[in-house]
Amino acid sequence: MKYTKMHGLGNDYFYAYNELPCGAPEDASAISIRLSDRHFGIGSDGIIYISPVQTEEADFRMRMFNADGSEGKMCGNGIRCVGKYLYDKGYTDKTVIRILTGAGIKTLDLEVEDGKANLLTVDMGHAVVSPETRLTVEAPGLLPYTVDCIPVDMGNPHAVIFTEDAEAVDLWKQGPPMEKHPFFPDGANIEFITVLSDHELRMRVWERGSGITMACGTGACASAAAAVSMGYCREGEPITVHLDGGPLTITVLPNRKVFMKGPAAFIFEFDDEDLL
Repeated sequence: MKYTKMHGLGNDYFYAYNELPCGAPEDASAISIRLSDRHFGIGSDGIIYISPVQTEEADFRMRMFNADGSEGKMCGNGIRCVGKYLYDKGYTDKTVIRILTGAGIKTLDLEVEDGKANLLTVDMGHAVVSPETRLTVEAPGLLPYTVDCIPVDMGNPHAVIFTEDAEAVDLWKQGPPMEKHPFFPDGANIEFITVLSDHELRMRVWERGSGITMACGTGACASAAAAVSMGYCREGEPITVHLDGGPLTITVLPNRKVFMKGPAAFIFEFDDEDLL
């Protein structure tokens, strides 16, 4: 099996195409833990396996494993990379691709330039935005404190926290206790958001199972949906979400259907025998 390292705005994963019945090796979690370690492995936010599917609804399937080995349902930056991987490597000549994920089927619209997928727009489905909730956070070395967050379901769980200065947030201190807060029985991705204008947000993220990452596509979608629900941004109009790795363009329709547009890029490739 050949592995390809790719990134979407610095959110980096290893990708591998296979035709296994379950869509991934049995030891996928262990492989993800070993490869993702940035000191004793190669370094990544996880692994995404791609395989064909035999259904009328989808063209391909993706399974993602976080850096800690846990399996996630969906990755917004990851699925853009999946689309570029499939098109650029010749697995499909379609510019509209349907991908089966743990969070359902997502449709990708590819913009092709010089025979390569350049920008990719993903129909991310509907955001389920819950009312703002006040949580008490307890963590070792910190006094208990309260946080107002907006829970958002993008097929995976998010907690969106609006703050005056996202740059000043200590993600290492505030991310872990929020990720594992009892309010989120399966854990959550934590986004800290500063509203720059009614069309711009600044976002920093602590990803469930991976920690600090340079970008999170589903997190950008969740944050834009929360901003629209709070009246900070306008529905039906493009919202630029500035992440550490660069900007994504998110559009939230009146029915809370969300579209995400952004780039994907190759880094390097290696064979699985190189892992020995």
